Amino acid sequence: MKIVNLRTNHLTNPLGYAMDKPVFTWTVEEATGTRQKSARVQVSLSEDFSDCLYDSKDREDISSLGFIPEITLKEQTRYYWRVQVQGENEETGISEAAWFETGLKEFKTGKWITSSKDISTCPLFYRKFTIPKGIKAARLYITGLGAYNFYLNGAAQEEILTPFYNDYRNWIQYQTYDITSHLKQGENALAILMGKAWYMGRFGFIDKLDKLYGEDFLLLGELHITMEDGSSMVVGTDTTWLYGTSHIGENSIYDGELYDARLERKDWNTEYLNTEGFCNALEAEPPRAKVMERLSPSLKVMERIKPKGLIYTKARERVIDFGQEVTGYAEVNISLPEGARLFLQYGEILQEGNFYNENLRTAKQEYTYISDGKARVLRPHFTFYGFRYVKVEGQEEIHLEDYTACVVYSELDKTGNITTSDAKINRLFQNTQWGMKGNFLDVPTDCPQRDERMGWTGDAQAFSATACFHMYTPAFYRKYLYDMLLEQRELKGSVPHVVPDILGQIQRISGKEEITDNGSCAWGDAATVIPWNLYLYYGDKDLLEKQYENMILWVGYMKNQDETLCNGERLWKCGFHFADWLALDNLDKESSFGGTDPYYVASAHYYYSTLLTAKAAKVLGKDKDYEEFTRLAEEIKTAIQNEYFTKTGRIAVDTQTAMVLALHWKLVPEEHKERLVGDLKKKLEENKLHLTTGFVGTQFLCPVLSDNGLTEYAYTLLFNEDYPSWLYEVNMGATTIWERWNSVLPNGYISDTGMNSLNHYAYGSIAEWMYRYMCGFQLLESNAGFKKIRLAPKPDKRLQSVKASYQSAAGLYESEWEYQGNQIDFRVKVPFDALAEFVLPEGFRLLEVMKEGSRNYDSNLELTAGRYIIKAESISL
Repeated sequence: MKIVNLRTNHLTNPLGYAMDKPVFTWTVEEATGTRQKSARVQVSLSEDFSDCLYDSKDREDISSLGFIPEITLKEQTRYYWRVQVQGENEETGISEAAWFETGLKEFKTGKWITSSKDISTCPLFYRKFTIPKGIKAARLYITGLGAYNFYLNGAAQEEILTPFYNDYRNWIQYQTYDITSHLKQGENALAILMGKAWYMGRFGFIDKLDKLYGEDFLLLGELHITMEDGSSMVVGTDTTWLYGTSHIGENSIYDGELYDARLERKDWNTEYLNTEGFCNALEAEPPRAKVMERLSPSLKVMERIKPKGLIYTKARERVIDFGQEVTGYAEVNISLPEGARLFLQYGEILQEGNFYNENLRTAKQEYTYISDGKARVLRPHFTFYGFRYVKVEGQEEIHLEDYTACVVYSELDKTGNITTSDAKINRLFQNTQWGMKGNFLDVPTDCPQRDERMGWTGDAQAFSATACFHMYTPAFYRKYLYDMLLEQRELKGSVPHVVPDILGQIQRISGKEEITDNGSCAWGDAATVIPWNLYLYYGDKDLLEKQYENMILWVGYMKNQDETLCNGERLWKCGFHFADWLALDNLDKESSFGGTDPYYVASAHYYYSTLLTAKAAKVLGKDKDYEEFTRLAEEIKTAIQNEYFTKTGRIAVDTQTAMVLALHWKLVPEEHKERLVGDLKKKLEENKLHLTTGFVGTQFLCPVLSDNGLTEYAYTLLFNEDYPSWLYEVNMGATTIWERWNSVLPNGYISDTGMNSLNHYAYGSIAEWMYRYMCGFQLLESNAGFKKIRLAPKPDKRLQSVKASYQSAAGLYESEWEYQGNQIDFRVKVPFDALAEFVLPEGFRLLEVMKEGSRNYDSNLELTAGRYIIKAESISL
């Protein structure tokens, strides 16, 4: 028995994270038994557990989905914990020690400092200090506005774009770093470069609008050093720090960065720097926002990709093709003569064989390097790019081995994977993964390349279930939902279209308003859908409790809209709504809005969010809330049925999305469900079995078909290769998911430059259907966290075989099927302490069930932990 995946608050060995109480989770592998009999959790101040603070003793009620020890946490303290598990067969395992470390409650020594306003480059802050004795341990607690990069005795931090992205009016995260190994007895130096990033750089839809949160670079930090003899010292930011100009010039998230190596100071990030010309830092007025421990998982380089080729275009350009659209930057090994310039431009697609970037709108996506004659490894400090292609100017000979695409995304463990016998389906699945990686950069952005890159809530909620399959997301969404909660408190429960609410900030700063910035159905429902999905996938009630306020605020907002602006009809028939955004069924083909009545979509979401909030209240034991929200949900459902369904069951809104929502959320009267399924089938057939759905309907279309006996139609939608379809994108060379079904036309031309991203993950929600239906991982609301599931794969002969794995909160599940003539073999794995009810697909008869390690055949489809081979044969005509 091995106990693995030990996490505290869904993070592996978190250092300096916000933590009111620790929640421990783990999984068990390689056990000989099937069920947990008991578990024991210990917490200690020492790694050998000689100084034990807490011991649960053996208990039968301890769950691996979340255990909270009864301890009071102290600041700046490292806690070790371990778990011992005993199986029903008396086998026992004990984990290695995991740890978490608390941060500072407040900065007592460090003061906010700044540079002069007229500094011509990014400022370089610098502090030299002497450590008189041997070093036992050291921590750096640091934050800044805009972004910072620190260097300690020449060693650079791993994370990028710290302190990350949130609404800096409301809160500011600080980060904690273990810097013990980078310090030495004697003289040391801490150098900190600062860039504009989201805080000061150009951001938003209004060209040239910058300084959205402030006009001055601000820095706050404390370096705490403990000596081997027990003494300590603190080096805090104050006016004894120095600042000067640096080699980093203009920089912004959208436009890129200028690096002038001629301005780079010798030994600038070491103790040997000559500080002539530097000034003393200025003490700054502290920001109003609260400084608190971080919530954001690390954002850093997670993968590296070498180029696939060098293209010489018709326009006589030289363009590097990395073969995959990614988010990050190109790292370049280079040596140029002094004064020579390297100019890089980043793009997603070629047009007529030439470099192209017009779909980026005003975003430049550039990098300029001016050489000082020395060989260097180049990378940007304060920006990122969405790209597959990099146009290179200023280099006589390009050697591909000198270029590397550094792929940047939040540090999340990969949990799900699917491979099939069809190469195009595999490419589609990979596109959904790359779309997620390309847009999960501290917040779930809509796109990573054009002048947007915002945390659009509609995209986030539509993809959230898929995201929970692809990667381990609770800590990532915890931060996003905290951002959202602070915005909701300001907006009387409404949810901004983007979180952090940069659109609202733009309106406050500029007075300009292009669209209302909050309160749309489907977008605002991220406040209920994401928390509920996190609970279903991870089973953590404490996390649901933290996000319950998001849920009740949003439902309260919709109810207030209903009662004050919509006559209390229990329908949401007012306000602005994106609704089924970019659907194909609007008679006005130039419109971005779908053809489904936005007030129908809004009312349906009003019902669904209210229902989810009722379910959350029940889980959390909030009985009065449960009764109130259940009653409200029933009133909304009745109003929808009265408004949108005839007495014979015909739905008044004649679109694929309208029918799908009614079926998925059981809005159709039960006696008319069969008719509505038939109407949806007819609707698809009228469109030659092609979808017309947009951001709202697409995520539910295939699940609804499979839930209602039309899995064959779902597979047809999956396998369609002409427009509109997922494989049309694959055939056109897509390596991520597009924003539009026709982002690229059949002739290879991009269809629209006003709003057309080639890395926009929302339609990647098809992967959820692949996990849940094609592979059969059906979660159960009554057993959140995958402790019990229905394994109900739905094969189709258009695929010879499928193989999937999912590292769930309960452990590793596997599901595989392969046709053998008229028979089909299923191979499944159920993790320790979990149960799976295997459901044979329609049209098959069970032949045998064999468990690995057993010679006995069985017909029982209630599966405990272990590996199984299940054989069945077709009985269909």
